[in-house]
Amino acid sequence: MLEVSFASLVPGRPTKVNLDGQDVCLARVGEEVFAVGDLCSHADVSLSEGEVEDHFVECWLHGSRFDLRTGEPESFPATTAIPVYVTSRDGDTVTISLPENRK
Repeated sequence: MLEVSFASLVPGRPTKVNLDGQDVCLARVGEEVFAVGDLCSHADVSLSEGEVEDHFVECWLHGSRFDLRTGEPESFPATTAIPVYVTSRDGDTVTISLPENRK
């Protein structure tokens, strides 16, 4: 489990954090925070170096877009989903944790 400040997350700009040895891409969309695996499933580059628009993060290298809610790719060349992590928010505190099946 990892906690970060909601105020520190800039809308539209992904942030990389490390959760139990795994790089995670955090994205603030309005009042929500999403957490997905940081590596693009197509090219193994950091998604936290890409851009967030609506509920999607875009890989900066080839333009694959992933749905932050499900991890599913929306566009080629990626065809494999990325991991999705559990997030919750209590005021300014955002908690990120591994899903039950990955603990």
